[in-house]
Amino acid sequence: MSACPNTAADTASASASVETSSSAESADACCTGPLPVLGRDVTVPLVTGGEVTYAALDYAASAPALQRVWDDVAAYAPYYGSVHRGAGYLSQLSTDLFEQSRATVAAFLDCRDGDQVVFTRSTTDSLNLLAQAVPADCQVFVFETEHHASLLPWRDAQVTYLNAPRTPAQAVETLERALADRDPYGPALVCVTGASNVTGELWPVRELAAAAHAHGARIVLDAAQLAPHHPVSVKDLDVDWVAFSGHKLYAPFGSGVLAGRADWLRAAEPYLAGGGASRTVARRADGGVDVEWHTTAARHEAGSPNVIGVYSIASACKALTEAGFDTLVAREQHLIDTVRAGLAEVPEVRVLSLFGDDAPRVGVISFVVEGWNSSHFAAALSAEYGIGVRDGLFCAHPLVRTLLGSDPQDPGECGAPEPAAPGERSLNAIRVSFGAGTPDEHVERFVGAVKELVRDGAQWKYRTEDGRCVPDRG
Repeated sequence: MSACPNTAADTASASASVETSSSAESADACCTGPLPVLGRDVTVPLVTGGEVTYAALDYAASAPALQRVWDDVAAYAPYYGSVHRGAGYLSQLSTDLFEQSRATVAAFLDCRDGDQVVFTRSTTDSLNLLAQAVPADCQVFVFETEHHASLLPWRDAQVTYLNAPRTPAQAVETLERALADRDPYGPALVCVTGASNVTGELWPVRELAAAAHAHGARIVLDAAQLAPHHPVSVKDLDVDWVAFSGHKLYAPFGSGVLAGRADWLRAAEPYLAGGGASRTVARRADGGVDVEWHTTAARHEAGSPNVIGVYSIASACKALTEAGFDTLVAREQHLIDTVRAGLAEVPEVRVLSLFGDDAPRVGVISFVVEGWNSSHFAAALSAEYGIGVRDGLFCAHPLVRTLLGSDPQDPGECGAPEPAAPGERSLNAIRVSFGAGTPDEHVERFVGAVKELVRDGAQWKYRTEDGRCVPDRG
């Protein structure tokens, strides 16, 4: 790769060789069993003595990097350069890789002709970008069950918050009534999750999109929890936009995607003003500045982009596609069945659900344990079994409080519980989540640990420190 390319085709060939040389071996290994991920051999100390291989069961927060992604990034890193505005070889190669990644993501999402793929920092960033781009008189409809990333960005719009439905059909009916009753009738946007970050339940996205379009509204899909587990087709679901994060898609380099219709994005002021978003800038005679902004995705990608993050997303998209979602979904369903069957054998455990036990779901399960503070239980899983789960309200406060039957004004913080001591009532839940890189042993160890903790109690003493339950080492 030391020869200078004479044409754009030469550069494209060079960038393709970066991918091929680093990923061929890992691609061969990714079609059976769990996909290879970083950290699969990491050992952690137990408070009771000794060490154990860490069981990472917090995929819904951040999934571990696929080995394939890490290898691809490592192969590209020596060739890293600025994009779009450099004449040098590394700049041309990086630009080519960056734009190839955009095409890869568009194919992964099955985008329509004319759709734009905008690279952002995360799902939250993507939805805030879209919130800035909605027309000034747009009405936004969002269920209270959403993650805060899709619940909160619509600060400059007229927002209608819809109550939590208890069946998929009720979700569609609730949306249809709200859209039919809106006044005045004008531009409208529906924001809905594809899979809940609390219950893992799949939402009726296609039906909600049909309802939105029937009433002259558009719809954006928060696919942060859906895209890592199931195929997402913009065409098939008939959504107007889709947003997701790289760090949940096994590509943890601080990048995200907003993909979909271009018109609102073209009409909006750039998300950030600066180089890359501007096509031309000229001084006026009166001393001001005239700016012509790009109408492509670059309009909302000002500054030096996160090339590594973008390339890592593309690598993850390719790895998941090559592994085959049919295979991945079937294997994950086996893990879901193992966890749910194990928890069902413990009477003290209550699994949280909106749509009921038979609802299809991804590998995200939240629950509470009678007689246990959720922070205490999660701390014991970590300290005594080497199992990483999450406790709290999961940045979905209204939903978790609804599921727990608590008052909306009850305290609790996103990602951390209120300072409740072990044994005291907790207004939070415990979440276990897993995916393509999870070995069977991790979920089997988790189920066994839950049963032991409920039956025998914790082996160690714990105390509250800075709002967290931690082992008492004093």
